[in-house]
Amino acid sequence: MTKPKDGVDLDAILSELGQFGRYQIQNYCLILLPIMFSAVYNSQYIFAAGEIAYRCKVPECESSPPEFETDAWGLWALPESSGRCERFEPIDEFCTGNSFHPNDTVRCSSWIYQTDYTIVATFDLACQEWKRTLVGTIHSVGVFAALPITAYISDAFGRRTAFIMTAVAAGVMGVVRSFANSYPLYVTLEFIEATVGSGVYSTGFILALEMVGLNRRVLGGNIISCTFAIGQVVVALAAWAVPYWRTLTLVIYAPSILFILYCFLIEESVRWLLSKGKKKEAARIIFKAAAINKKKLSPESVKILTEDVKPEEEEKPQETIADPSTEKKESLVMQVLRSKTIMTRLIICSFWWITLTFVYYGLSINSVSLAGNSYVNYILTSLVEIPGYALSVLTLDRFGRKSSIMTAFFICGVSLIALPFVPTTLGWLQTTLNMIGKLSISMAFSSIYIYTSELFPTQARHSLLGFCSMVGRIGSIVAPQTPLLVSILS
Repeated sequence: MTKPKDGVDLDAILSELGQFGRYQIQNYCLILLPIMFSAVYNSQYIFAAGEIAYRCKVPECESSPPEFETDAWGLWALPESSGRCERFEPIDEFCTGNSFHPNDTVRCSSWIYQTDYTIVATFDLACQEWKRTLVGTIHSVGVFAALPITAYISDAFGRRTAFIMTAVAAGVMGVVRSFANSYPLYVTLEFIEATVGSGVYSTGFILALEMVGLNRRVLGGNIISCTFAIGQVVVALAAWAVPYWRTLTLVIYAPSILFILYCFLIEESVRWLLSKGKKKEAARIIFKAAAINKKKLSPESVKILTEDVKPEEEEKPQETIADPSTEKKESLVMQVLRSKTIMTRLIICSFWWITLTFVYYGLSINSVSLAGNSYVNYILTSLVEIPGYALSVLTLDRFGRKSSIMTAFFICGVSLIALPFVPTTLGWLQTTLNMIGKLSISMAFSSIYIYTSELFPTQARHSLLGFCSMVGRIGSIVAPQTPLLVSILS
């Protein structure tokens, strides 16, 4: 491993500070809270734009006020499919068995909804399933747009700056969206909120891990992943307790505005500071961490952190793509294009990310359609991720990054390919295969974050990780449309 131009070997210093000491734990506790909220924001649309029961409005038979249950008159006024989009053509203005053509139907012009919990009822989206599923796709497109912007801010202005900005912006835009009075405005604000606030996870991930020793990096990464899973459980519990989407949106987004206080609570990434030549500020944080961890740095480390950079060290040529002196001469894009190794890694990682996001979000979104309580199903589908993350901790160091990831992909693929061939009478087996698939893809997802961040150099790490994640959003953009595909094919 080559050293930065200031000669500081941070990994060696971290071994003296403690791989995961009290200072790192304090930072983690602070960083994990916005990451948990980011999980809430990335899955809230599953409930806010969730499917609800509705039927055609039959003016000839409706009570005042209209009720969803039709009692006996539904037998002659609505088709056997419950009349979601069509009803029997009326003959007269009465509501009797002879008042409707039993073989002729007409398309409904208005609907009665069982509840008003989601935007389907608020914006009258009955029989427009594509508008409902489009919300998730719009959110994913916003995430796609957010990643390069956040990565640039993170690499240029600091991890902490990007982290706090995205955490607070998500809360502000979410609160604004709760007052949307039309469907176009709602999806527009959904896009803006995702664009300005979706960088919390990737920024927090890097900010947290860049101060953790190499031997604790897998553990640290999986703690973050487990927190994300808990965030998904939180949104399901919140939606269960507060099902009306406007109130739910206010409840889950408003607390994020308080993350502005993180300006006084967390420090900048030491690795980023060193990569930018801000050695004095980096040294201050390292000495602070040593004091909190109750560790004493070696005289050699103290000398390296306090002495001025020698000219010959600044001019020493570097062989990696992350060489700061080279970075001044040509853009990051040109450096990547000139490096066959980095280009190969970038292409492979991008393909992995597309697969991961499609399967991961597809399983999450469709879990609410499984038999039983939709909130419980989503909670179980989220909790099963934690054993997957635990397996990642156990296997990544023992069997290697690539072998662990490939095995997880294979098990997930086999379980999901087998799923359509299981009879509907074996519901328990379908649920089991679904859970195995989610567990495996969660293991791969957690591992790929760690593996990708290790493949690229510090100065360009967030930009290249952000690029892989951005390309991977193709999978999450398509995933929300899977319920629509199911309804078309069924």
